Amino acid sequence: MSKYPINTRLLHWLSALLIIGLFFLGLWMRSLDYYSSWYQTAPNIHKQVGLLLLSIMALRLLWRLKTPAMAPLTNHKPWEIKLSHVVHVILYIGVFVILISGYLISTADNKGIEILGLFEVPALITAIEQQEDIAGLVHEYVAYGLMAFVGLHIVGALKHHIIDKDKTLKRML
Repeated sequence: MSKYPINTRLLHWLSALLIIGLFFLGLWMRSLDYYSSWYQTAPNIHKQVGLLLLSIMALRLLWRLKTPAMAPLTNHKPWEIKLSHVVHVILYIGVFVILISGYLISTADNKGIEILGLFEVPALITAIEQQEDIAGLVHEYVAYGLMAFVGLHIVGALKHHIIDKDKTLKRML
């Protein structure tokens, strides 16, 4: 059995952990009220981890463009291969849309995003009318849609592992 390169596997699982973690952190943040001790801390963590994910996703994309994809297993049907490709493209686009919209929300007031008190990611785009509101809606709806495709991705991997009993999942572990 041929496995994906270690870089691919590490970037995949780190991205997965951060994407799911950020989604649930975002859901939890929405329940916080002004008097919560986490009211300011949670969004700062969300922004900083989001920028970390942006860096990781940029690395993933560069690695993916540099490294040819592994061939599908011989038992994969043509429709499974096509569906897998479509889902992966949607996952990448969805993550980048969420990250960019999150940046636009965070910098709409013309303030950068401070990273661990060490440096600031500057606000580069601030002139969009109702930027925070529009980016906020995009961020929310695309996040829910992304989670649906994450679920589809997981179901596909489990289908291959449990029903087809092939090595699809094991190649990424």
